[in-house]
Amino acid sequence: MNPGNTQSTSPVAPALDDRGLPVGYNFKPDWEITPRDVKSMQDKHDTFIFVDCRNPNEYEITRIDGTRLIPLPQLAQHISELRQHTSEKIVVHCKSGGRSLQFTQLLRQNGFKDVRSMAGGILLWNRDINPGGPLY
Repeated sequence: MNPGNTQSTSPVAPALDDRGLPVGYNFKPDWEITPRDVKSMQDKHDTFIFVDCRNPNEYEITRIDGTRLIPLPQLAQHISELRQHTSEKIVVHCKSGGRSLQFTQLLRQNGFKDVRSMAGGILLWNRDINPGGPLY
């Protein structure tokens, strides 16, 4: 290591805006909800189904209390048990938001009325809501 080199090799996370989203994030309000809004719903004890669509090994690394693990590849096997919640609010999260948007779209295509993906996934949650939570 060069002692004169003071540059950090760790990546710097982008700043967050007033909604808790990375500056410049392309937020889709019809499809997404912010982690701060989810936390507010939890704090107010709002009724909603909170689904973690990551894989079991990811769930073991870090999880959000109150979530139900239904990995995206297993959605078809669980759709019938979710059917009783078609009119309820459902929030889905994954690692960073991509899989949960897919999960959200699949539920909507199957008649679910109020489903949103948590923007930024658990990585943003652990950065903004649960600082110090694992970032993997």
